[in-house]
Amino acid sequence: MTLSDFIEANLSGLIDDWTKYARELSAENIHLTDTQLRNSAREMLLSVAADMRETQTGAEQKAKSLGQRPRSGTGFDRVAQRHADDRLEHGFGINAIVAEYRALRASVLRRWELAAELDAGAFQEMVRFNEAIDQMVAGSVQQYSQRTERIRDLFAGVLAHDMRSPAAAILNGTELLLLDEHLSNVSVRAVANLQRSSMRLKQMIDDLFMFTRARLGDALPIELTQQNMGRICEGAADEVRAACPDAQIDVHLEGELAGVWDGARMNQLLVNLLTNAVRHGSGPVTVKGAGGEENVTLAVCNAGSPIPPNALPTLFDPLTRAGPSPGQRRAASGMGLGLYICRCIARAHGGTIDAESDERGTIFTVQVPRSPSAQ
Repeated sequence: MTLSDFIEANLSGLIDDWTKYARELSAENIHLTDTQLRNSAREMLLSVAADMRETQTGAEQKAKSLGQRPRSGTGFDRVAQRHADDRLEHGFGINAIVAEYRALRASVLRRWELAAELDAGAFQEMVRFNEAIDQMVAGSVQQYSQRTERIRDLFAGVLAHDMRSPAAAILNGTELLLLDEHLSNVSVRAVANLQRSSMRLKQMIDDLFMFTRARLGDALPIELTQQNMGRICEGAADEVRAACPDAQIDVHLEGELAGVWDGARMNQLLVNLLTNAVRHGSGPVTVKGAGGEENVTLAVCNAGSPIPPNALPTLFDPLTRAGPSPGQRRAASGMGLGLYICRCIARAHGGTIDAESDERGTIFTVQVPRSPSAQ
């Protein structure tokens, strides 16, 4: 008897083993019936048996080991995904799902060892069985991870959306209070500090909202209008100077800088880059704008400790940040989304953003088409 035939002949006992172990794994506050715990066990075991009966070349076996298994008509992958969805809905963690597969593997092989004659053919059967189980584990883990990531992104998106209104109300309130001529000097300073903090909070909420939209597959919305990149550069520099009074920011402009962009988004990109340069660099910061025939190039430069080379490849990824350089005591603020937002804005305009860093300084370079027709 082959192992696939053995599985089909012993389905009832194998499913009983599965249910018993699933019961041990379920949390004390999760009350599931045996039917719920058994869920797709029968379907999973039959899919494994069907997979083992399929002919397989050496090349196909190698491809499977690398996670390149072609989709089959047996619905093998769908079975693994449905099991992950079911366990997620019933409160199982990812470790519990993997443990279920481990127990299933052990149960089948233990029963097979007692019933079969373990010759070379049986060894090959066990290899095929382990390949099928490993592939099913991978399918369930991938589905579970994708579902949980989407749930987290939806939660973060809803939270960011709902926080925008109270943050805007606080900011508007501070602006009104600053118009009151009867405030004492102490009160004016307190309200001014509250206003700066509110602006920072609003920026963090906006970054989180943009991040979750991008994660959920929504394209970054932009409104293209006629703009002058020189004025955008000057405006972004003034905004950062107001927030960081000690910052020295120099603006150098050359060439034709008119074009069609989303002015607010490009301002946000430059403010993020300039703020980053002021916080993590030293000495004066320079922003350069240069107009070419079809593109406009922006460069934000600062001196200071270089970004570690191993951090450059992931510098624009979300929720990542280069580790502090030796001697840098100031903790980085924010959520690690600033450079990611910059990349989203550049890409939404059909442009690119890159970073270079060495002992001479750090340069962030953005290149965007002058108009949508040039993208």
